[in-house]
Amino acid sequence: AARDSYGRLLALLSVRTHDIAMAEDALADAFAKALDHWPLHGIPDNPDAWLLTTARNRLTDWQRKQLRFPSESEIPDMSDDDHLEDSLPDQRLSLLLVCAHPAIATDLHVPLMLQTVLGMEARTIARLFLISPAALAKRLVRAKAKVRDAGIPFKIPEGAVLEERSSTLLEALYALHAHDWLDPADTLGDEAFYLADLSSRLMAGNAEALGLAALIAFSHARAGARTIDGVLVPTGEQDVSLWRDDLIAYGKRQLTRAYGKSMVGRFQIEAAIESIHVARKETGRTDWQALNKLYFALQKVAPSAGGLVAQAVVTGRLHGPDAGLRALDIAEAQAGTGFQPLWAARADLNAGLGNRESASRCYEKAISLATDLPTINLLRARLAELA
Repeated sequence: AARDSYGRLLALLSVRTHDIAMAEDALADAFAKALDHWPLHGIPDNPDAWLLTTARNRLTDWQRKQLRFPSESEIPDMSDDDHLEDSLPDQRLSLLLVCAHPAIATDLHVPLMLQTVLGMEARTIARLFLISPAALAKRLVRAKAKVRDAGIPFKIPEGAVLEERSSTLLEALYALHAHDWLDPADTLGDEAFYLADLSSRLMAGNAEALGLAALIAFSHARAGARTIDGVLVPTGEQDVSLWRDDLIAYGKRQLTRAYGKSMVGRFQIEAAIESIHVARKETGRTDWQALNKLYFALQKVAPSAGGLVAQAVVTGRLHGPDAGLRALDIAEAQAGTGFQPLWAARADLNAGLGNRESASRCYEKAISLATDLPTINLLRARLAELA
């Protein structure tokens, strides 16, 4: 119940109170009561309704105590409009958009989502983002107080405001997905996929929300093959039998739905790139021509150093290592000399030409710039192969 319903119940309670911290306390109290009550009396037919009723009663008790000689009209009605039906209204999108409000510091958007929608503890979030647990806890408390004191509405905004806020939300989820993606446990990947799927269902008309859900699903499908014995395995060399068919099928469905919206954006193009890679499980080959077109489109929509280097690698596949190295020269002029993937790509292309000395220098440079052990182990193995 905590895993499936925490965010949904917290959103319902927060919408009523406009006080996330108070809603969290009431819901925690309801779960504590459930631990006492359910083992003795059995799990109720509708656990969500039981928890919501218990939490609302707790909120009503607290609010009555805080008001001095309250009248009935001064106490918020906590049980009027949804009647605790089997399918409770889903307000999680409202809560996610509150977490992405511009009044809240940008670097707190994802941590606040993780705590409020998923119920993760501040110390767990702090470990994931390399932040002091005490400092993060204080900042989250202040952020929730700002939501309450500023009267940030718990409703889905309209027009340009919704577009801006949803863009912030999707960017935050993308950052969550990209963070520590080489971790074998990949717990953060699970949370990113959960939130992306939730957003795609609650914003079903948003093509980029669908595209992001597809992108994360395709990427997460390969998580089990991404590192073997602590060594990064490039996508083209991964064992496709380790890829998850269920996530690949999900990604295809979401990408098809996004395409039907005729509003192509960055996340959809990146998802399409991933779909070309995972198609190797069915076809046994990689469509480099399709990848070339998609990377060209991505550079038009969302130019980046990583995209330039990836397209140079594709150029090398299509037209030979010399052409790939020339493309990397152009990428280096824009990205600078401190971009690690550029040197790894240079090393691979030089090795393909038989330029062992140049390849060795490039591998050493790439190793010096790498920050994660699986990548370092791969580059060291490639360097050893040259020797």
